[in-house]
Amino acid sequence: MAQVDDKMILDLFRDEKTRNTSLSHLISKYQQRLYWHIRKIVINHDDSDDVLQNTFIKVWKGLENFKEESQLYTWVYRIATNEALTFLRQKQKKNTTSIHPIEYELSKNLESDNYFSGDEIQLKLQQAILTLPEKQRIVFNMRYYDETPYEEMSQILETSVGALKASYHIAAKKIEELLVGV
Repeated sequence: MAQVDDKMILDLFRDEKTRNTSLSHLISKYQQRLYWHIRKIVINHDDSDDVLQNTFIKVWKGLENFKEESQLYTWVYRIATNEALTFLRQKQKKNTTSIHPIEYELSKNLESDNYFSGDEIQLKLQQAILTLPEKQRIVFNMRYYDETPYEEMSQILETSVGALKASYHIAAKKIEELLVGV
């Protein structure tokens, strides 16, 4: 399926006859990028698939009310981020038998994840990232791995550019300190 721009997706959505086609284009355009964005937050492949599906359901249900005050891309990413964070909070609440924080569980999942193909250094980096506070972890992943511009992150995370730069700097420093002992 040929990639179409966001304006075309929205135009197709507004016409009842082409509405379903817009969903196909939306999924085709964003599925892979959103999957990896979500995967960096929830770590587990199966959980990422579930969150991704919920994200597209929310986007589909909310698209009619999308006011185009932001780019479609940033709006969809904001929904994906919120869905991933909500998923982690619900998972933490359900897991009443563990005394460990969710980050510990995610780190253990990473070690046993059949879909994780990284080497030992990449595993240590991922585990170091999991020690960061939630917001710093998201900012670090978006900047370090996806090279997301601060202006786009600002729209997705609803945080000022200055705060994002500071958050990334602090996160990078913490990770560097953790990895020096590797």
